[in-house]
Amino acid sequence: MHSSSDTSIDKDGTVRKDEKSHGYDDASPSQNQQWSDAQEAKTLRKMDIRLLPMLALLYLLSFLDRGNIGNAKIQGMQTDLKLTGNEYNLCATVFFFTYAAFEIPSNLLLKRFRPSVWLPAIMVAWGTVMTLMGLVQNYHGLLIARIFLGVAEAGLYPGTAYYLTMWYCTKELALRQGLFFSAASIAGAFSGLLAYAIAQMDGVAGYAGWRWIFILEGLLTVAVAIMAFFLLHDFPETAKFLTSEEKAWVLHRLKYQGSKASGREIAESEGFKWRYVRKALTDWKIYLSILMYWGIVCPLYGISLFLPSIIKELGYQTTSAQLLTIPIYITAAILAIVACYFSDKAAKRGASRWPYIFFPMGAILIGFVIAISASARGGLPGLVYAGVFIATCGIYPAFPGNVTWISNNLAGSYKRAAGMALQIGIGNLGGAMASNFYRGVDAPKYLLGHGLEIGFVVVGMCACVALRISYGRINAKREASGEAQGLSDTDLADLGDDAPTFRYTL
Repeated sequence: MHSSSDTSIDKDGTVRKDEKSHGYDDASPSQNQQWSDAQEAKTLRKMDIRLLPMLALLYLLSFLDRGNIGNAKIQGMQTDLKLTGNEYNLCATVFFFTYAAFEIPSNLLLKRFRPSVWLPAIMVAWGTVMTLMGLVQNYHGLLIARIFLGVAEAGLYPGTAYYLTMWYCTKELALRQGLFFSAASIAGAFSGLLAYAIAQMDGVAGYAGWRWIFILEGLLTVAVAIMAFFLLHDFPETAKFLTSEEKAWVLHRLKYQGSKASGREIAESEGFKWRYVRKALTDWKIYLSILMYWGIVCPLYGISLFLPSIIKELGYQTTSAQLLTIPIYITAAILAIVACYFSDKAAKRGASRWPYIFFPMGAILIGFVIAISASARGGLPGLVYAGVFIATCGIYPAFPGNVTWISNNLAGSYKRAAGMALQIGIGNLGGAMASNFYRGVDAPKYLLGHGLEIGFVVVGMCACVALRISYGRINAKREASGEAQGLSDTDLADLGDDAPTFRYTL
C-alpha cells in the first residue's frame, strides 16, 4: 500500500523508502525502519492535538444549541410565547424526527464532500437556524425552527464519530470518542452558566433574556463554523501535519485491522456499493445495539432537556437551578474520559469493552431509582438531586463506550458509515420519546418520567448482555469453522464483518 510517491509500508509495520526516489540500496539497513512505540505515541499525539480540540468544540456547540431550549424555558420563553399543554414538549420532540431521518444521508455525503467542507457547512446552517429562533413570536414559529434545527444538526455527531474511525484504530478509539463526547458534558455545564449570564441581558434592544440565549449562541456557532473551514483536516492521506512515513503508518494500520485469522490480514474494501448500505440496514446486531443505545440516550436527553426544570421544581430559584447543573456535568465529563481510557486499555490486552458500558448503565439505573424513591416520599430535594447526579455520571461514560463498541464491530468503511448513522439516527428517536417523559402536569415529582427512564435503562442493559453473548458465540463458531479456506483476500474484504476471519470486539 502506498501513501505517497516515496513511502510505503509492509504488512509487518515496516516503513519502506522508495529506492527510486532516495537511491537506497535494497539491502541497506537504513532503508527499512521499524516503527517504534515512541514514534507511534508521537504520531498519535500529533493527531490528537490537531483533531480532537476542534471536534470537541463543534460537538459542544451542537449539544449547546439543541439543549438550550430547556434553559430558555425557565427564563420566560414558555410564558412569552404562550405555550400551553404539551406544546413545549412537542417543540423539543420534533427536532429528533428530522435529526434521525437525515443522519444516514449525511454520513454518506461526508465522504463525498470531505469533512472540512461538509461539517462546517451544516454548522453554518444550524447556527443560522438557532439565531433566527431568537426571533420567533409564537408556538408555530418555534416548532418550525426546531424541525429545521434537526435537519441541519443531523450530520454532526454520527459524522464526527465515523470520521474518528478513519484516523484511529479500534483499540484506541474509545478514549478519543470519550474526549470528543465529553464536550457534551461540558456543554451541559456551560449551558447553565452561559444561560445564566446571557439572561442578564433581559430588555437589551427590546428582547427578552431567553431570546438572547438563542441569538448569541447561534452567532457563536456560525463564527466557529467559519474557522472550521480552515482548521479541520480531511483524511490521513491528505493531512499536511503528518510526514510521508507517518501517513504510511496510519493508513496501513487502519487498512489491516479487525480481520485476522491464522496470521492472515485482510484489508477493507473501499469502493461504494449500495449493498453495503443494505447490509447495514439488515444487520440484526445493529438493531440490538439500538435498544442498548435507547437505554442511554433516553436518560441523556431527558436530563439535558429537563434538568433545569427538575431542579427548579425542587424549590430552587431559577438562577440556582441553572448553576446547580454545572457540578453534575463537570463530574460526568471526567468520569467519561476515565472510563474510556480503561476501556481502551482493556481492548489492547484482549479483554472486553462491554463492562465499560454495562456498569455505567447500572449507575444510571441506581440514580433514577433514588430519584423516584425520593420524589415519591415527598420530593426530598437533596436526595432527588443526588439521584440525578448519579444517573448523569453513568450516562456520559456509557454513551461513547456504546458508539465505540458498534464502530469496532462494523467492517467496511461504507457499511460502518451507514451502520453508525443508523444506530445513532434511530437511537436518537429516544430523544423524541424522552422529550415527553417529563410533563408539566407531573411536576414537581415527575414520577412518570423517572419511571420511564428506569424501564429504558433495564431494556438497554439486557440488550448489552445479549449483544455480548451473540458476539462471543459468533467468534467461537468462526474459530472452529475454518471457513476462510478458498476465499480470496478480495472476497474477505468484500464480506466485511461477515467474513470468517473477522473477530468481534467483546
